[in-house]
Amino acid sequence: MDDETLLAHLELWLEPYLAGVTSVKGLQSVSVLQALKHYLGWELSQQLDEWLPTHHLLPTGNHKKIRYQLGMEPTLSVRMQEVFGEQSSPRVAKGTRAVVMELLSPAQRPLQVTRDLASFWAGAYKEVQKEMKGRYPKHVWPDDPANHVATSKTKRQLNA
Repeated sequence: MDDETLLAHLELWLEPYLAGVTSVKGLQSVSVLQALKHYLGWELSQQLDEWLPTHHLLPTGNHKKIRYQLGMEPTLSVRMQEVFGEQSSPRVAKGTRAVVMELLSPAQRPLQVTRDLASFWAGAYKEVQKEMKGRYPKHVWPDDPANHVATSKTKRQLNA
């Protein structure tokens, strides 16, 4: 299914979702993804979710959204502490494509971008760890992040 086909059949898949929309704000609340999934049908929609999941389950139990943008690799932005214990980067397309991980500080600022989490833990993490221990002393910065328990809490919250 290509763009031309979708545009030629807007009345079939998008129009039902536009009922009652009378403003730009109302248009922003329309889920184009839901409209497309409904148009594709249950079976194709399930295959799409299998190939391109919308979220990744973190070791902490939280779900983070995977961003898909035209011309860019799938990207997952997540606080570094929430992926401690992960041995490798998540994969999409039935395991054929690594997701680019934007690892964030506790303040949600980018610290590192990688598609090879195992190599990051074994190498560049040591430099990031040194800097972050000074900047965010209330947070856990283990020496072996690949085998440490993931957390979204501070040291104080963990010890309480």
